[in-house]
Amino acid sequence: MKPNLNFIIKRGSPPLGSPPMRLRRVQFFATFACLFTLLGCNSGASEPTGKGDDDPLKDLTLVSADPSDIQLSALPPEWSDRFQRGDTMFELPFKDNQGLGPVYIRQSCNSCHAADSRGPGAVRKMVVVDADGHTPADDQSPLNYGHTVRPLMAAGATQGIDVPEGRTDLLVTKREPPAVFARGYLEAVEDGEILRVAMQQAERGVVSGEVNWVEYASEPNPNTQFHQFKRGDRAIGRFGLKARIATLDEFAADAFQNDMGITSELRPDELPNPAGDADAVPGVDVDTETLNDVADYMRVLRIPRRGEVAKDPHGQTLFEQTGCAECHQPTMHTRADYPIAAIADKEALIYTDLLIHDMGPDFADGLREFDAGYSEWRTPPLLGLRHMQRYLHDGRAETIEQAIEMHGGSESEGVAAAEAFGALSDADRAALLKFVSAL
Repeated sequence: MKPNLNFIIKRGSPPLGSPPMRLRRVQFFATFACLFTLLGCNSGASEPTGKGDDDPLKDLTLVSADPSDIQLSALPPEWSDRFQRGDTMFELPFKDNQGLGPVYIRQSCNSCHAADSRGPGAVRKMVVVDADGHTPADDQSPLNYGHTVRPLMAAGATQGIDVPEGRTDLLVTKREPPAVFARGYLEAVEDGEILRVAMQQAERGVVSGEVNWVEYASEPNPNTQFHQFKRGDRAIGRFGLKARIATLDEFAADAFQNDMGITSELRPDELPNPAGDADAVPGVDVDTETLNDVADYMRVLRIPRRGEVAKDPHGQTLFEQTGCAECHQPTMHTRADYPIAAIADKEALIYTDLLIHDMGPDFADGLREFDAGYSEWRTPPLLGLRHMQRYLHDGRAETIEQAIEMHGGSESEGVAAAEAFGALSDADRAALLKFVSAL
């Protein structure tokens, strides 16, 4: 467990009582290095301190590192520094005087991605629909401020964005936030690899995954180390439940803006809100270095260690024979020129094809995101699945077995795999579930 560093150090901080300034990069001091050592961060195991009987800390036990919050090994020192800065920003609860709101969903990244996994926060979406309950109506004007519910308020705001009362023509759905560990591997997968898998699926005809071609919707990042996209450029979407975002820095900028109301140089505009309120910090709330620290933190998170059962060849064989591996591709190859050497030119164990698939009307939310239609969702990576407690895009499945069975709904591309799973013997079903549960 990491110490709770719910504070920031701003470059050129004003004296007390001065007007609030823009959030600046987090600075670390040597005292916190001592604290991290004391708490056993990144120790990998719990062990006694070995202190003598006269030592006041003799009964202290060092706490294991969170298995889903470990950086890649053998990183250059500057990357370890970025990881620590980004980790702190990821857990930081923003406040009014740091630009929160004026309407928002959660106060920190960690609120939706605790331990870099899913939840506890979630996002609600709403759409005006036709009589069938899932087709969007032509007239969406009742939702003046968009399809996202942002009920919380800061900086003196007087009205949030919530579901309109008294309407029977609204479809309100929930989205569980995706996990963020090991997302550098997803960003590093070659474009050609994604296109190759889509073509293979089309040829085999079992499933028909498609690339979500998206538009880069942010200002250019001055740091061109990872990409050189500018607003309007076409790219392959990889992040978000419908793969609507192409890069991790834009993923961070989008989350800051849309979930917390925190503006950045990539996303400098405040979102419209019912009362026309502004937040307490004029202009941009976080600078690009801070934003890139958060993106770099996600880039260098390690793939969580798998349980021993995940190495069972019988479970792996069943995973492939039932067709689960058609969409949940065990490995995808990463770019040789990816800027993080530990990730570049690797067969990454990510268990996704990064493609969108039609899951049928049972999964429809009435929203289109670029090429992803109402019932189309990106194949979620199964890496680190054992750290999750709810499954599917909205958390409706409480067990992995339920999640597999729910793939078998009407018009779902997952029907064949769900039926193959159902046809297994009890012993083989148990073996497959143990394999998947250990990923």
